[in-house]
Amino acid sequence: MSHTAHIRSHRKPRRSASTLAMRAGVAGGVLSTLAVAGASGSANAAEPVTQTLELPTLTADLAAQVAQSADATQQAAANYELRAERDAAAAAAAKEAKADLAEAKKKAAEAKKKAEEAARKEAAERASRAAERATLSASVDTGSSSSSSSSSSSSSSGEASVSVSSSATGSAAAVVSFVQAQVGDAYVSGGTGPNSWDCSGLVQAAFKQVNIDLPRVSQDQSVAGTQVSLSNLQPGDILYWGGAGSAYHVGVYVGDGMFVGAQNSSTGVVMKPLSYDPPSGAVRVL
Repeated sequence: MSHTAHIRSHRKPRRSASTLAMRAGVAGGVLSTLAVAGASGSANAAEPVTQTLELPTLTADLAAQVAQSADATQQAAANYELRAERDAAAAAAAKEAKADLAEAKKKAAEAKKKAEEAARKEAAERASRAAERATLSASVDTGSSSSSSSSSSSSSSGEASVSVSSSATGSAAAVVSFVQAQVGDAYVSGGTGPNSWDCSGLVQAAFKQVNIDLPRVSQDQSVAGTQVSLSNLQPGDILYWGGAGSAYHVGVYVGDGMFVGAQNSSTGVVMKPLSYDPPSGAVRVL
């Protein structure tokens, strides 16, 4: 024992076993904590390295997916736009086709209407011509009856019904002579001789005797030469009834106020005075 052991102030206090154990535990805990912290620190220090290595890979994959998605979206939009353009073009084509069909139907209806009007007009003109020819025939029959009753005892008067003295010479005389020779022949629509005629067929044949080719129908014959007044007629002039270019009947002036024409199926070819049915006009081709 120390010589100062009996002095209280110099006596070292004894540490109890519990105190030492507690301190040892605390120290162990501290050391354990430091160890864990160190390990954690090591782990935390290593983790950024791992993330730094993996992050570029993840970012590249994500960028590729975003790019693919953008391409797919753009392609889908292009497909939708193309489909819309096709639908619009089809709709426009259908609309245009419908309009063209309507226009075609309209034109067809107009053409049909014009054809019907032309047919009605032609029928009316034919009826008018038939009526005028019927009137002409009746007048001719009346004139023939009066002439027969007044000159039945004179053969020379009978000859005058088919022949008149004419001052015609040359080609005009030949035309006059030809038509007078046909008086008494039958009238047949479309007839061109030698024993049956229609009005324009007789006129055409008469001028063919002097090598003049006339049109076949009365409408064209009425404008085949130079228009002359009815007060200045000469033998061989072509007479027409109706309008110039639309005449429905023609004949030949033979002089002395007489003409020869193929009138109708009832009278045939006759020679009659102008006064019985004055013509509308005349043309001269000789």
